[in-house]
Amino acid sequence: MRDFSSLSEKEILALTISLEEEDERVYADLAVGLREKFPGSAAVFDGMRGDEARHRRRLIELYRQKFGEHIPLIRRQDIRGFVKREPVWLLQPLNLDKIRNQMRASELETQRFYEKIAARTQDASIRQLLDDLAQEERHHSERSVELEKDHLGGSTRESEEAAGRRLFLLQIVQPGLVGLMDGSVSTLAPVFAAALATRSTHTAFAVGLAASVGAGISMGFAEALSDDGSLTGRGHPWLRGVVCGAMTTLGGIGHTIPFLIPKFTPAMGVAIFIVVIELGTITWIRHRYMDTPTVSAALQVAVGGALVFLAGLLIGSA
Repeated sequence: MRDFSSLSEKEILALTISLEEEDERVYADLAVGLREKFPGSAAVFDGMRGDEARHRRRLIELYRQKFGEHIPLIRRQDIRGFVKREPVWLLQPLNLDKIRNQMRASELETQRFYEKIAARTQDASIRQLLDDLAQEERHHSERSVELEKDHLGGSTRESEEAAGRRLFLLQIVQPGLVGLMDGSVSTLAPVFAAALATRSTHTAFAVGLAASVGAGISMGFAEALSDDGSLTGRGHPWLRGVVCGAMTTLGGIGHTIPFLIPKFTPAMGVAIFIVVIELGTITWIRHRYMDTPTVSAALQVAVGGALVFLAGLLIGSA
């Protein structure tokens, strides 16, 4: 990697052209990625892409006048001091707030870069252009605000926020809730059946741990392989699978951990108390995110949990 101080004026111009080309491509990728679900924000990034394209053309014109037609490829990763950017294709699913914050940080980094290299450039025309670009970068935040006003009116912003909430529900909350319900409810029977049948907290813990981990793996793969998200809009299948599998394991582990208590009676008491907390948490999540009435959600969860719990007690006591 090279230091800023070692760059010639020809290399400085080549680097700035590369930076503008990269920013233009990033904004274009973001616009394409957001267009289907967030057309207003896509239009904002289209506008910012146009700004970067104009900067690039001005830089190329000056480079051609000074150094000819060939522009050497000098990239940001070749120079010390630049912050490493996460590629857009790794940001899936796209989060609007995260993207906007990252773009503001990128604009500030570019502004500081122009100010720094302009200060050490001797050629008057190059220095003038770099100063102008630094000034334009300072106004980019204002430009983005103007673009948002043009393309993100009240109704558009509200619809995009609603779409964002819907994606969060589909990609995170829904698979997580399915996993938590399955882990909390389906492992009740084997854990309490083993506890009552053996009166051994160690055996109950081993059965609960195996059931929780096994259910987590099974549910994770089932969710990941259910669909690829292309038609349902539910996002990357492996992200959903990880969320679902982790929450399934967590739901089963909750009422399994109390069986680390050596004495059987207090271990059973704590485990039952944890089950009540788990069912209450599921009820709250269904009410909070799925708009299920509290009483209806509580009855549905309580009836299902009670039936599985009684099955475990009956089988363990037989």
